[in-house]
Amino acid sequence: MEITVIRELSTKELKERLDELKLEYAKLKMGHAISPVDNTARFREIRKDIARILTVLTERENNEKQANINKSK
Repeated sequence: MEITVIRELSTKELKERLDELKLEYAKLKMGHAISPVDNTARFREIRKDIARILTVLTERENNEKQANINKSK
């Protein structure tokens, strides 16, 4: 998932997508423990997507905090 697509999603959609990716990652790891996975590169893709989503969520939180600080001045 590209960062431009992630930035277009709402915060609620990002949190839902984050939960989906975490679940997919856990299932993939469990499956890999039982039998080898064909596409091991998927692990890396999921981890990077999770990191991208968390980065955007953190940026939004920081922007909201900064906006509140500027309002109170």
